[in-house]
Amino acid sequence: MPGRRRLPRSAPEEQGVDPRALLRLVDALVDWPELHSVMVVRHGSVVAEGWAAPFAPDRLHELFSLSKSFTSTAVGFAVAEGLLTVDDLVLDHVGDDAPADPDPNLRRMRLRDLLTMTTGHADDPTQRAFQTGNWVKAFLAEPVVHEPGTFFVYNTVGTHVLAAVVQKVTGERLLDYLGPRLFEPLGMEGLAWQQSPTGVDVGGSGLSGTTEDVAVLGQLYLQDGVWDGRQVLPAGWASQATSLQVQNSSNPDVDWAQGYGYQFWRGRHGSYRGDGAFGQYCVVLPEQDVVVVTTSGVGEMHGQLALVWEHLLPGLSDGPLPADHEGRRQLTDRLAGLRIDPPHGSPTSPTGARLDGRTLTFEPNTLGIRNAVLEVGDSHDRLTVDHEEETVIVSVGHAEPVLTRSSLRRRDPEDVLVSGTWTTPDTYVLTVRFVESPFVVTATATVAGEEVVVEGGFNVAFGPGRFPRLTATVVDETDEVWVG
Repeated sequence: MPGRRRLPRSAPEEQGVDPRALLRLVDALVDWPELHSVMVVRHGSVVAEGWAAPFAPDRLHELFSLSKSFTSTAVGFAVAEGLLTVDDLVLDHVGDDAPADPDPNLRRMRLRDLLTMTTGHADDPTQRAFQTGNWVKAFLAEPVVHEPGTFFVYNTVGTHVLAAVVQKVTGERLLDYLGPRLFEPLGMEGLAWQQSPTGVDVGGSGLSGTTEDVAVLGQLYLQDGVWDGRQVLPAGWASQATSLQVQNSSNPDVDWAQGYGYQFWRGRHGSYRGDGAFGQYCVVLPEQDVVVVTTSGVGEMHGQLALVWEHLLPGLSDGPLPADHEGRRQLTDRLAGLRIDPPHGSPTSPTGARLDGRTLTFEPNTLGIRNAVLEVGDSHDRLTVDHEEETVIVSVGHAEPVLTRSSLRRRDPEDVLVSGTWTTPDTYVLTVRFVESPFVVTATATVAGEEVVVEGGFNVAFGPGRFPRLTATVVDETDEVWVG
């Protein structure tokens, strides 16, 4: 099952890491909301690990663009097996989806250009492509303005084309192809990968794994592809994929301006990394023999990464350090006590009692919500929401959130924790946390007489995260009418 331990554990001092430096790092990451998990590996041993409840070692977490490093790994296996080369022309593999008369730059585009984000597009075509039913076809229809290999533009749909190529030459989706080659040797179990409308793993995003899965991948690359004495990655691929392949900028103070490899970023202090939106990191420091992994829900990733340099690097030593029992105890307690709680308040209020079981009828809105009913209970509430497409009924926990399944964020249902509390006599806060992703939805209902105003949104988002302001009227039982 997911969450099985594969890396040895060690006291930080034995691996030359100051536990108080680790404590400062954890404190800083927690202050940069919101941290879901952290794992630090030195000399192949875990010296610090923690999960903020409700996140846990055995829970998968959506990795977003950190998925790209796994796709790169799949390409490496396919190269080693003679199924393709990085210098193959893209159209030699997916030409059936190309325009009738491909432009010269598209004809010259190679798999290497997909790997290094130098496809030649003037801007990122990902969102335009993802709005279609065939992402590869949409990618190939985009104008290729620059000579491929000469112009860096971050391009997630380009990574999807790599996934499509690997699937075509192997006859297997990435998840299945990587199974016996990567996942099984490294003990990765239960990983999941979202797919495109045409049944191809997203590639550039969409993979979910555990914190230790990510740490193990980082350690594998740090060890040049060797695991338990076995050459798991094709010899030389780790060095090739993580080396500087293209320059993307020239700012020495920005980690995103240190160049790019094959679906790995180059970083400061000789580092390289896979990273995903909202703080999903696998940072590898070869010179220091360190791997740092975080899963998070942060909107500004630059500052989070800077904390690693600020707090961890000064705490590293070339040899073992004297035992620091008190520092280690403080670190252990801090990591064990990590948790993210919903807002605190009262399970009920006079206003809640007055609304109990009554219908809230909403003014027309772009969310398609028509009516809602809140039924107040001792241990949890029952919320019924009448949407133009379906009626949703959820249990809303008081002291403890209630685990349920929801399709609020995407088509496939996923686990969510739902809680509600009265933070003031007239203010009800509903929290919906997606426990395998960075996302949490907060909706605040403010009651004024017979009118209820609802505001809220996602904590992080690729676009606007706030929902439109909703206004509802409380309908008396004598004239209660459900719209629909």
